[in-house]
Amino acid sequence: MNKGLIALAFGGLAIGMTEFTMMGILPDIANNIHIDIPTASNLIGLYALGVVVGAPTLVVFTSKYPAKQVLLFLMLLFFIFNALFTIAPNIWSLFLARFISGLPHGAFFGIGSVVAAKLAKPGKEAQAISIMFTGMTIANLIGVPLGTYIGHEFNWRITYAFISCLGLVTFIALYFWMPIIPADKDNHIRKQISYFKRWDAWLMVAVIAIGTGGLFAWISYISKLVTNVSGLAEGSVSTVMVLIGAGMVIGNFIGGKLADTISPSKATIICFLSMAVCLLTLFFTAHITALAYPMAFITGMIAFTIGSPLQMMLINNAKGAETFAAAAGQASFNIGNSLGAYFGAIPIAMGLTYNYPSLVGVTMATVGAILAFVFLVKVEKLK
Repeated sequence: MNKGLIALAFGGLAIGMTEFTMMGILPDIANNIHIDIPTASNLIGLYALGVVVGAPTLVVFTSKYPAKQVLLFLMLLFFIFNALFTIAPNIWSLFLARFISGLPHGAFFGIGSVVAAKLAKPGKEAQAISIMFTGMTIANLIGVPLGTYIGHEFNWRITYAFISCLGLVTFIALYFWMPIIPADKDNHIRKQISYFKRWDAWLMVAVIAIGTGGLFAWISYISKLVTNVSGLAEGSVSTVMVLIGAGMVIGNFIGGKLADTISPSKATIICFLSMAVCLLTLFFTAHITALAYPMAFITGMIAFTIGSPLQMMLINNAKGAETFAAAAGQASFNIGNSLGAYFGAIPIAMGLTYNYPSLVGVTMATVGAILAFVFLVKVEKLK
């Protein structure tokens, strides 16, 4: 395996941990700095805002530099501001450090996706991208449960000190293992930004933001789903999360293989429709305690097949602005995170049980598949 891809996977592990561990240790942070949970939850939103702001901005302003230099800069930024988050003395410094630590996220995955595709053998581009995303799936499988445990049993600052060190490890791995890929001399800011003058670019944003919202409508309320509806004990939630992470690892590779075999856009349609069917099945079976564990694994696997096909759709459709498009895709993914959680909360606010957000997920994933089909028919077949 190309060592450059391993270095990118380290980055995926670090970024996955810094994003998703926050959900598990939020009460610990709130207690430690004496704030309530709603106030502490801003740490989640500020990180997502950092991703949305940083993804296109950092890609545009670093487009003239070789990818290796930019990736090193992004990981240095990640290391510094996660370290500052670890030692921040008050809520405002925590908020600022958390926001800035989110800035490199989308740019890293955007540039990393293009680099991974260039490092891949012909016809294996999506599978190479899936290797980079393996880091994020391992974060959900091992890193997040470990970080949550450390945060609960010891101190949340130790967790984020570890995450910051992972950023430093990624920096070292990139320095020694990532080959130098010359920057495109024709790659200027205007060329990158002009990608969003096209209607199909905005169609891709809609595909990602709406379709991936199906995943987040489900997973945002997974704890209450398995305890209030499936009847599992609260102590079983960590096991459920490990099973979801294990499913994500496998689904990530399945998605990469599928995209290389039948084309990214067709793979995207299949993945979204499969997600919709799985979430619908989950809605009707969530009350069956014996199915809670296998459905956690299956749903995690199917839901995470979508990552690599979407990244390849973006890269293939944005000739000359691939990194900007791929980074914008990460920003769109975080919009999907917010939309899924927001719309998933509506049936709960109406007094319905916690399996109803899965129905919201069915709708969002189905709309994502329809939009991807429109993209296939109206864009790809016209080229």
